[in-house]
Amino acid sequence: MHQVSNPSILYFGTPVVLVGTTNSDNTFNLAPISSAFWLGYRCMIGIAAHSKTTENILRTRECVLNLPSVNQAEAVDKLALLTGSNPVPAGKVAKGYVHEPDKFSRAKLTPGESEIVKAPRVLECPVHLEAQFVGIHPFAAETGIENIRSVTMELKIVRVHLDDSILSDQNRDHVDPEKWKPLIMSFQQFYGLGSRVHSSKLASVPQKLYRTPDTERA
Repeated sequence: MHQVSNPSILYFGTPVVLVGTTNSDNTFNLAPISSAFWLGYRCMIGIAAHSKTTENILRTRECVLNLPSVNQAEAVDKLALLTGSNPVPAGKVAKGYVHEPDKFSRAKLTPGESEIVKAPRVLECPVHLEAQFVGIHPFAAETGIENIRSVTMELKIVRVHLDDSILSDQNRDHVDPEKWKPLIMSFQQFYGLGSRVHSSKLASVPQKLYRTPDTERA
C-alpha cells in the first residue's frame, strides 16, 4: 500500500559527476554533483545558484563533466562538505561546509589538460566530457528572485574521453555497459549498478541512429 509522504530530498538514484572548472586566478575547482541527465550530446545539470562552480561556468562558459566509477567513491567522499567559495555561503555553513582552495589535492585526484576547453579533467575518472555552456534556467523562479537557490544549466558536449577499460571490444566508439560501473547517489548514499535484470528491446536500435549534428562536431 502506498502512503502519502513528504521526504526532504528526492534522490532516487542518479549518477555522480565531478564538475571541473577554472577559477578566476586560473586555479582549478572540482565539485561533486548528482543532478544530471543527457539527451544526445546535450546535458542538463542542477546546481546551487551561488556556488563557485556556477560562478566559474557563467564566467568561462565551459567545464568538464568527469564521471567517476565505483572505484572512485572514497575520493568523491573526500570532496563532500567542501566549497571553493570564500567566504562560505550561509546555507553551506549550516550544513558544515568549509572552504578548500585545492580540492584535487584534498581528494588525491589528478588534474588533466583538456583538448578544447580550459577546465580540468580528472584522470582517475573513466569518463571525461568537455562541455560548453548553452543556457541557464532558475528553479522556483515563480516564488521570487530572492528565493532562487538552484539553477539548471544546459551544456553542450564538445569532446568525449573514454578509458579503454570501459569500451566495447567490437566498437571503440561504444561503452560496454557490462564494463562501466558508474557511481550512483541514492538518498545521500553511494551505490553501484547491479547486474542486468532484463533484456531490452531498445538495445536492438543501432546506436548510430542516435547521432546528431552535435555528435559529429564533437
